[in-house]
Amino acid sequence: MPEIARFYGIVVKMFFRGKEHDPPHIHALYGEHVGILDLESGEMIEGDLPARAYRLAREWLEAHKSELRDMWRSQQIRKLPPLE
Repeated sequence: MPEIARFYGIVVKMFFRGKEHDPPHIHALYGEHVGILDLESGEMIEGDLPARAYRLAREWLEAHKSELRDMWRSQQIRKLPPLE
């Protein structure tokens, strides 16, 4: 799973496997915790991220939503800047 960004101990990744991975989403890893965040709503659709890590991951997702949508559509991953 390619890494898109890393900030405050959170690693953001995305990968594709056809319909089995709809809806469009990212994976946010924080230590042993993982959260899957929907690209459109920012909601955690699966996982157990602590509240602070979830807030930071969601803030980052909102800042890069259009770029993430483009990546999902094109299936071409690139690094994005971290949350500052």
